[in-house]
Amino acid sequence: MTATRPSTLPAIGTSIRFTKTVAESDVYLYAGITGDFSPNHIDESYMSAGRYKRRIAHGALMVGFMSAAAARLSLGRTVSVGYDRVRFTAPVYFGDTITTEYTLRAIDLERKRAQSDVRCTNQDGVLVASATHLRAIVD
Repeated sequence: MTATRPSTLPAIGTSIRFTKTVAESDVYLYAGITGDFSPNHIDESYMSAGRYKRRIAHGALMVGFMSAAAARLSLGRTVSVGYDRVRFTAPVYFGDTITTEYTLRAIDLERKRAQSDVRCTNQDGVLVASATHLRAIVD
């Protein structure tokens, strides 16, 4: 049996964007929520002696931006079943403006799954994170 694609679903290749400037308060609030107080994120003196020369945002914060982008592309009633091939490819510094592009790659109505490609770039167009997002259709 072949499932029929509802006309209300967005077309494959549909993209949305979510943009946010990473503030120091974002990083400290994230550290407080998660308990991740690594000096990479909160100790300027420690980081100044290393390759990055300053504090960096949590990589997992970029996954949060991916989730925020996913929430803006309606596929009906879905839940996230995970992110595959998550990569943090460049540092994200306080004050960087991150644009997360979320692109619908495939919908499998028989398996009730959707796949999307997700890319986070900074204000200079540098790729800082990427992943494949998997969603289950739960209607």
